[in-house]
Amino acid sequence: MIRTIYCAVCLVISVSFLTPFGIIGFFLSLLGLRKPMSWVMFFFSWCWGRFMLAVIGGRLIISGRENIPRKGGVCFVSNHNGFIDIFVILGYAGRPFGFVAKKELMFAPLLNIWIPMLGGQFIDRKDPRKALKTINAGVARIKSGGAMLIFPEGHRSRGRGLLPFHPGSFKLATQSETVIVPVAITGTYELFEQKYRVNPGPVRVTFCKPINTTDIPVTDRKQILSDQIYGIIKKELEKTSGNISAENSN
Repeated sequence: MIRTIYCAVCLVISVSFLTPFGIIGFFLSLLGLRKPMSWVMFFFSWCWGRFMLAVIGGRLIISGRENIPRKGGVCFVSNHNGFIDIFVILGYAGRPFGFVAKKELMFAPLLNIWIPMLGGQFIDRKDPRKALKTINAGVARIKSGGAMLIFPEGHRSRGRGLLPFHPGSFKLATQSETVIVPVAITGTYELFEQKYRVNPGPVRVTFCKPINTTDIPVTDRKQILSDQIYGIIKKELEKTSGNISAENSN
């Protein structure tokens, strides 16, 4: 319990410290310094992600970082165990990225500031016109050489294994015709959400080999990609879940 309180205090203090710098960077990006500010914001988020993982006690085992394109548009597609997944990808993706977040997070203190500052977009799935506008903004970011992250399960799995993908979530990748890097994450749910207290342990992250969407037939491209990437991530999770369980029991 003491460690959980300590982590919560560190989270609040770190976000409060970084937010003024983030706001300054956000306004500077509006004044024409978007590209340099995106790297400044990435540096802050990179430090924050790794700092929080160290405080929580996540022992990171990373593989496949050589599969991440260093230039050009890219779409990361990851499974979603818990909210700590964001710390992991911020700390180890190696490049700035935005992500599509549900509109309810617009009312979450601090998150509603940091999500747009990092290049994220809020989506209202109940309003097709607004949802399309959000998707188009993400597509434009990728086409300009940026990166976006999607969680095709739609919400956190919370220890229930890999949930079914929503093919519609692949619109960012198919419409931008970009490269997709599947990401498999295990161990983050056990770090906190399993018992709602901090429980240090191993986290395995695999950046799988990239997939070029233009290599997939246009007909039913979203469904084909959904099935293919689901299979890749599922296979990787099955490979690593046994190791995580063994390490947690030690």
